[in-house]
Amino acid sequence: MRVSKEEVIAILAQFNPWWRGETIPDLPAWHRGAFRELYLWLAKPPAPRAVLLSGARQIGKTTLMLQAIEKLLQSGVPAANILYATFDHPVLKLAGIEAVIEAWREREPRVEGVEYLLLDEAQFIRDWGTWVKHQVDFRKYRRVAFTGSAMPLVAADQESGVGRWHTIRLTTLSFYEYVQIKQLRLPELPGVTSLRELFDWTDPDFYRTSELAGVYAGHFHEYLIRGGFPQTAQIESISQAQRLLREDIIDKVLKRDMTALFGVRNVLDLEHTFLYLCMHDGGLLDMTDLCSNLEVKRPTAQNYIGLLESTHLIYRLPPFGYGKDVLRGKFKIYLADAAIAPAVMLKGKTILEDAAALGVATETAVFKHLFARYYPQNVRFSYWRGKKDREVDLVAEVNGEIIPFEVKYRAQHTGPDELKGLMELCDQKQIGRGYVVTKSMNDFGVMKIRGKNSDEKGQATAIMRVPAALLCYWLGAIEISAVI
Repeated sequence: MRVSKEEVIAILAQFNPWWRGETIPDLPAWHRGAFRELYLWLAKPPAPRAVLLSGARQIGKTTLMLQAIEKLLQSGVPAANILYATFDHPVLKLAGIEAVIEAWREREPRVEGVEYLLLDEAQFIRDWGTWVKHQVDFRKYRRVAFTGSAMPLVAADQESGVGRWHTIRLTTLSFYEYVQIKQLRLPELPGVTSLRELFDWTDPDFYRTSELAGVYAGHFHEYLIRGGFPQTAQIESISQAQRLLREDIIDKVLKRDMTALFGVRNVLDLEHTFLYLCMHDGGLLDMTDLCSNLEVKRPTAQNYIGLLESTHLIYRLPPFGYGKDVLRGKFKIYLADAAIAPAVMLKGKTILEDAAALGVATETAVFKHLFARYYPQNVRFSYWRGKKDREVDLVAEVNGEIIPFEVKYRAQHTGPDELKGLMELCDQKQIGRGYVVTKSMNDFGVMKIRGKNSDEKGQATAIMRVPAALLCYWLGAIEISAVI
């Protein structure tokens, strides 16, 4: 189907107000943590590559690109050399990328210097992989940033993608970002550049911070049920925020994207699979139970789970170990945001009155914060299970060091009796430090534990008890280069 050039130009003019000397409307002044990395790859790229902004729907990918455009304009880049287009628009999708570029250049003749192409929903560009390859290899005067679902993009053309783009994977808002976007006026907390620094704190440091942080707990609970999606985070009504979140996930991702991108035919079975995972957030994935309950075949269920992961709705965490240990073990499933399950299951605020559900939501939030902060450093995350079904929720492996995280979100203070799995792992692997994520702001400080294999003179493991609200706040604020 042919689309007239005049129609394409008219649509592009709406998306690119800077061509008319106008500012970008309704653009927040506050930037997400990933903004710096995106702008670096556009302004002074470390390597000749395009940039892929990958992440779930409604987490701010478009806003990040528009903010980058705003800063490029402020730095002196000619307005005519910047193109923004979204291929979610039916006319642009039909016209194709080359027709869009041709219309751009007819509307805005090129000015000397670098050209910047920022393209939304690039998975709808025909033969996009070949196109990006040609841009990177033969259009050195162009810099390209694009958004989309990573799996269909990467899987569609593996060869074209090798060395052709740098991926910035976005998660939902961190608790720190949530506080910023809500413009909450809270007591200023001590700065932390690494969680490791906490082991050098004194008892008065822990006490003073606990006193300051008391007000953060209530906002953290609201964050768990409201969610880390920028749009819903700012809606006054929690029930309305959850309804919109449910509609975005069920209607737009499961029913529209899965059909358009992956050709899913039985959307109802896919939706039931996702609902099952929402009911088992943070738990081990029992494929036999899932297939039996939903009456779907194992290959079908496995395919659905892979698709849900590819659209950034879930994470799969393997068991600790390598080789046969991983192949024989079950995966642990986390939703992309702690608020998804309450929203999809229509639970409202009830999880705040359910200690078990609140603990699961907190564990999901902790994992997301750890993943978001440290995945660029190739940190391997897993969970550990030992004798008598003792378990450690999260294990990070970085630079040859094993660092365990255990979530104990309960009213009581955490002692060694509640940490038998953690003690067993630390004793078995001779681990020097670990973290226990707690609920109370007073359950904060260092404790020493010794395993069965340690004598009185042997080195004990230092365990940092840190409240979840503080951990998530600091992880959101820590620079990307920091260490765990």
